[in-house]
Amino acid sequence: MTNRKIVIPGEIIEKGNDFLAGEGTEKKVDEIVALRFGLAEENNKLVKVIPLSGVYQSRRGNVVIGRVENVTFNGWVIDIGSPESTFLSLVEVPRYVNKDGLEEVMKIGDNVVAKIWAINKRGIDLTIKGRGLGKIEEGIVFKINSNKVPRVIGKEGSMIKMIKDETGCNITVGQNGLIWIKGDRIDNELLAKKAILFVTQKSFISGLTDEIKKWFEKEGGKK
Repeated sequence: MTNRKIVIPGEIIEKGNDFLAGEGTEKKVDEIVALRFGLAEENNKLVKVIPLSGVYQSRRGNVVIGRVENVTFNGWVIDIGSPESTFLSLVEVPRYVNKDGLEEVMKIGDNVVAKIWAINKRGIDLTIKGRGLGKIEEGIVFKINSNKVPRVIGKEGSMIKMIKDETGCNITVGQNGLIWIKGDRIDNELLAKKAILFVTQKSFISGLTDEIKKWFEKEGGKK
């Protein structure tokens, strides 16, 4: 497929034994059939459906943005929009933390960029050991549908790179749909947010890269 197209469950996406069934699809004889509503995409004969609705499904290795819900004696309970309990242990902080000083690191209501390093029966375990991870100090944080994240990032990061270049902002896209924007000026941060929301609203159309280029020509780039 040269263009992405919207499909519904049961719809035949591709025919032929050369195609492989990816996420959101199944193979029936020589046909690739959609299992969910979303955008069908084919890449190197692998066919998948990117969902357009639904809740975030956590995966090991995902970078997420969350909000501190509670502080315990050995870590922080973090809300990442997942039904599972999510926890950041103090041993996953890249510096020594006194057990009596957890609130000096993060308190209830603080936002944090973290990575999922384990998913088990207890829930989700996070870490902030790594580049770009840790407490969010400045900028703006907002939420989009987590299923729109692939469109915001774009193929090989092309879409989010364009938005960064046009606005001059640093942008972290959490796989759970929360996005952190930090720029030199609030006007640039708001422009980046507006651009990302434009992408989410137009996520179902083909040629979205060209559309966002036209949008920036109209709105103006970084000041």
